[in-house]
Amino acid sequence: MTLPIQNPTDALKEIERKEFVSSQLGNNISGRSIPASDIARRILEQINPGKTDSVLIVGSGSGYLAALFSTFSKQVTALEKNHSLIEISKDRLQKLGIENVNIVEDSAENTSAVKGKFDTILVIASKIKDKSWLLKLLSPYGDFLALETDRNGLDVLYRFERKDAKNFQKKQITLLDNSSSKSDILIDLNLFDESILQQAKINAKKNNSFLIDELSKLSNVDEQELFRSIAQNHDIEYGDMDELLKNANPEYFKACSRAFLDAKHLLPVYSIGKSMKIVTNDPDASLREMQTVFPKYKMQKVLVTTTDFYRIWSALELGKDSLTIEAVKNAKSEHDLLDKSLEKIDLHLVSLFEAMLLDAVAERASDIHLEKYSNRVRVRLRIDGDLEDLPHYRINEREIKGLINVIKLRSNLDISEKRLPQGGRSRLRVGKDLFDLRVQTQPSLYGENVVIRLLPQNSSLIDIDRLGLSPTMTKHYQRLLHNPSGMILVVGPTGSGKSTTLYAGLQVLSNDHTKKIITAEDPVEYSIDNIQQTPIRPEIDYHFHDAMRSFVREDPDIIFVGEIRDTETALEAIRASQTGHLLLSTLHCNDAVDSLQRLYDLDIKPNSIASELLAVIAQRLAKKICVHCKQESEPDKHLLDEIFSGKVPKNFKSYEGKGCIKCNGQGTYGRIAIVEFMPVTPELRDAISKKPSIVELRTIAENNGLISMKESALEHVCNGVIPLSELPRLIPLERLKSN
Repeated sequence: MTLPIQNPTDALKEIERKEFVSSQLGNNISGRSIPASDIARRILEQINPGKTDSVLIVGSGSGYLAALFSTFSKQVTALEKNHSLIEISKDRLQKLGIENVNIVEDSAENTSAVKGKFDTILVIASKIKDKSWLLKLLSPYGDFLALETDRNGLDVLYRFERKDAKNFQKKQITLLDNSSSKSDILIDLNLFDESILQQAKINAKKNNSFLIDELSKLSNVDEQELFRSIAQNHDIEYGDMDELLKNANPEYFKACSRAFLDAKHLLPVYSIGKSMKIVTNDPDASLREMQTVFPKYKMQKVLVTTTDFYRIWSALELGKDSLTIEAVKNAKSEHDLLDKSLEKIDLHLVSLFEAMLLDAVAERASDIHLEKYSNRVRVRLRIDGDLEDLPHYRINEREIKGLINVIKLRSNLDISEKRLPQGGRSRLRVGKDLFDLRVQTQPSLYGENVVIRLLPQNSSLIDIDRLGLSPTMTKHYQRLLHNPSGMILVVGPTGSGKSTTLYAGLQVLSNDHTKKIITAEDPVEYSIDNIQQTPIRPEIDYHFHDAMRSFVREDPDIIFVGEIRDTETALEAIRASQTGHLLLSTLHCNDAVDSLQRLYDLDIKPNSIASELLAVIAQRLAKKICVHCKQESEPDKHLLDEIFSGKVPKNFKSYEGKGCIKCNGQGTYGRIAIVEFMPVTPELRDAISKKPSIVELRTIAENNGLISMKESALEHVCNGVIPLSELPRLIPLERLKSN
């Protein structure tokens, strides 16, 4: 049967989902084997109507999607590895008279069972990581879509677009909320009818509770039967109370914040070998943050009823003596205590904040951005330099105001001041890891926004050899550090790794026990032995220049100033250098030559700059190619022409990551410094003292040993460390072009 349907979404009216629901499905009922009607509609809306003559569906489940496609496609090939699902699919398709669907039984891993080219390929099976063989089956102008699970456990639909004959670019199309799919599963299991489900949804939203709990209240379904069925269909272990309590270890419970455990509905109960049992009454609870707290263990989710969850909580809180079935059965449920309105609101907001912090730590984020717009709140993390949304945080108008107050209180800020920006800080400990949190609030049109920067306090210091500098650059830097006096500057924007580079140098200097080293920092980011480190205290008017004035009277050999940000600090830095000290500091500017103009703007005399400046290191951070999925790539021709003016060097190679589980499909993991090095030679000193234009200074610097950022970046590209596509993001257009 091929129905004359023009609009793909009309297929939903012709093919009823219930036709593909069967009691024979058992454990195979899931949001992917029979997607909810709304999910199916959103997938169909993304299909190009002109590219559907031949369609391949990988992971076709019970045949529902294949049947929908059959209504507007000439031929549908459905690939499925589950034999029982295939039998159900064939039976349903035959009963509906659908003849243009061919079901192939195969594992969908480099299969040879599928032949020919397809106008549309849709991958539903989430466990297929390598899709390169499928891309070969796509017709030259075909459409390739894949449903994948992102790092937050959410379903995302992606499109793979051709870059050239061999390469594809992966782009996110839409986020698919599978909550409706899970609701359909509950109906499929014959546990509830539609009216009870809808009322439960209303109650869950009103009471800020779980849908499962509200369903249990509204129906006559046994709580144990309900949770056992849901565990089975989510492929989760269902908890045995005797086993859980017999092995429970309260120390794991004590190691976690109560607010965090309540917000996430998780309880670490006990460990066996390298595995830890995590009890929950929410089948969709994420274990990512719990993994951060207990990094040595593999997490195993165990589903229990809500009643049993709070009974286990009570037992763990009371301690080892209460860990018996009898004690837990007699323990009073904590529902009433947790449901006190004022406590519930406060606890929820504190939990929300702590969950965001744990998300940031788990994802290696440097910043958390909490942004208020006209009708929504956006939460984003900056990971490896790019901002990524956290769509699982749905914060309403009331919650955002309370959440910002929680953040302000933690950071010793004034909660009553909402008209002016405020800056504060607090501390965060996650297991053995300690973080300094710098908090900045900013009023906007729709309310206050917040940015939280996470600075690790007990991370191991990186030595110079592990900074990622080229051998030549490393040698230059090490030689600079052995100067008896003068000024060394490391420049770049915020978050470009300036402090890391200088700390690596300080670590080398600290090994010389004949030298005294003093630092002024805001804050002290790393503690280094044999160095006298001084935190700046702006709240009591103790600033960088104040520290510098006292430092020169303490007989130091080397002085490190966290940042030259004003004229007073710049003058004190020059004076310290003139009186026989080696001075290291940072400056905010775009590149090495621009640092000279910045010093001029701070009213430092040109002759003083010329006589004291030894060298300037400018840097940016570039994304590193994931070592687990690195492969040689075909470079973008337009970019090559721009960089080399059409004269590409022979044997030039570039690399990229194809995306794997280690890098969450990004192709990149971590960052590395791309450095520009400007030594101050006699010729450049002479030019600096005359204060010429920046254009002239740049020309003179280039003729006197300047190693440009472009040279450094290209060296990393050729060595397979960073992708070529990073260069336009790092280097201004006029300096990216070849001369």
